[in-house]
Amino acid sequence: MAKIRVENIEKIFGENVVEARKHLKEGMPKNEILEKTGCAIGVHDASFEVYEGETLVVMGLSGSGKSTLLRCINRLHEPTQGKVYIDGVDVTALKKDDLRSFRQKNFGMVFQRFALLPHKTVLQNAAFGLELQGLSERERNEKSMRALDQVGLKGWENSFPGQLSGGMQQRVGLARALAVETDILLMDEAFSALDPLIRAEMQDELLALEHEVKKTILFITHDLDEALKLGDRIVMMKDARIVQIGTPEEILREPATEYVERFVENVDMTKILTAGDVMVKAHSITYPKDGPRTALHMMKDIGISSIFVVDKSRKLEGIVMADDAEAAVRRGETSLDDIMQRYNEYKIPPDTPLQEVMPKMVDIRFPIAVVDENDKFLGMIVRGSILAGLTERGGSND
Repeated sequence: MAKIRVENIEKIFGENVVEARKHLKEGMPKNEILEKTGCAIGVHDASFEVYEGETLVVMGLSGSGKSTLLRCINRLHEPTQGKVYIDGVDVTALKKDDLRSFRQKNFGMVFQRFALLPHKTVLQNAAFGLELQGLSERERNEKSMRALDQVGLKGWENSFPGQLSGGMQQRVGLARALAVETDILLMDEAFSALDPLIRAEMQDELLALEHEVKKTILFITHDLDEALKLGDRIVMMKDARIVQIGTPEEILREPATEYVERFVENVDMTKILTAGDVMVKAHSITYPKDGPRTALHMMKDIGISSIFVVDKSRKLEGIVMADDAEAAVRRGETSLDDIMQRYNEYKIPPDTPLQEVMPKMVDIRFPIAVVDENDKFLGMIVRGSILAGLTERGGSND
């Protein structure tokens, strides 16, 4: 279900809008339009949807129109034309007072500049949006403390912004957006002012937080790695226009234009692909009721040196190696229990980044099992499947 729907949004800055739009339809570049008409093209004909619970990242270089687009969605900029719907409400049709109330109830906003009030405590800064809504001091403090706890700032509520690091100050900004308990977060270059280590930490924090609170997030960035890490889908912009919309892997595998292709050509695919992307189905499996002779026969029949053991619901029990099964047969054993290896260290969920999988493959002599949250066996990863996955998707660039 679409939480946000953007239909043909256009933003032209300047007086000669009709003439500028005429040149736009003719395909004239925005710099020439500026020269001829004095009008700056902020956004042209942008349409997309953001689904409930999704993190949609809008990215592009400086001047691409990404921040202007976000400001049209919350009407900090008035669109020249087009519509924005939030939960079916036409935001572009709201009167001034209704718009102010709508923003307070529906949007939490986090910007690149922390915009904290230096004379107010961390708690007071986090509660500022609630204060504007007219909530009692007790209610806004309760909600703000809960938000500060969510972003890891419990214990800092009585400190002042000047006593905090840049990353901590941005956490206060995030807490302020969370405290108002809206369904939507609008984040404009929220982590761009932070140094790389703190930025990566905040990205991880946002991913964990999104999993916990299930917000719908529209995130603006110029950084491709950040977009790939955070986005369920990515909107690519160039010269005020949307040039491609897709999942991170769709963007990487099938760039729609030469511009997008140049953007993604040096991406390390091991950072993007997951265990689920490169796993293969096991050629064969066996069950606890089967003995070592049966397991060994199945392995020899298809030429493999190990076999996974699952129960009738395909829950992973462990793995049996051919050498161990052969030795058990010679000893006259009839059960797999004593030779089955139960290795929790080498079973992983399908969303595990390939970058984390590869080091595990170095020293082990058996495949890695991919399982769901209930330990149901989904597939396996071997060195060959990693190489095949990287080759199919364009290489690792290492």
